[in-house]
Amino acid sequence: MAATAMNVDDSGMAAAAAAAANGQARPRCMSSYVDEGSVQSHRYYLARRTLLEMLRDRGYAIPSSDIDVSLAEFRATHGQSPDIDRLRISNSLRSDPSKRVLVYFCNPGPVKVTSIRYISGQIANKDGLSGLILVLQGEMTNQALKALDLFPFKVQVFQITDLLVNITKHVLKPKHRVLTDQEKQRLLKKYSIQEKQLPRMLKNDAIARYYGLEKGQVVKVTYSGDITGTHVTYRCVW
Repeated sequence: MAATAMNVDDSGMAAAAAAAANGQARPRCMSSYVDEGSVQSHRYYLARRTLLEMLRDRGYAIPSSDIDVSLAEFRATHGQSPDIDRLRISNSLRSDPSKRVLVYFCNPGPVKVTSIRYISGQIANKDGLSGLILVLQGEMTNQALKALDLFPFKVQVFQITDLLVNITKHVLKPKHRVLTDQEKQRLLKKYSIQEKQLPRMLKNDAIARYYGLEKGQVVKVTYSGDITGTHVTYRCVW
């Protein structure tokens, strides 16, 4: 049995050597696919990348170089235990630089009223802010949720686990595009309908949350398939 095993190993090594000699890539060892870094840094990396893509898709000025950062580059900058204060994102709309959004990562654990007060105190220029996105790593208490209403701008809350994957990139997800007010009015006029007659999309729908949509906004949904071909429908956020 030992001799047989040795022959198998020898033949495998010979095959690898022959492949290398012919310029072919060697099969990668399974261990090369294992991430030896911390789970914490990997989660922060994935969530931050999704957030950058989300803001770009909302029309914010996000450089491609920020989105294209690799996990290794992220860890080289932030380490295996990133400081959440350094993960904050602040960018302005391309069409209106006066409108700025801030992304704030909360500490692990429950988010209480005291946490919201602390976050409010950390925001230096509230007047120049048009939106705030909080990334949670635990539950938010009812009192803390009510305290969000005290902010003079829109506040969105995401769990970090909801940001590990960009849902808009899923192969089975149809393409969504948010219509401008002018495009919406042309659509309603073209078909002689009111917005309440359009198919609905709930405000808490994952896509509506991704784009930060408000009630009354209309989304163009394009479906593509080998069998059904391409067809378009429209949904109004409700």
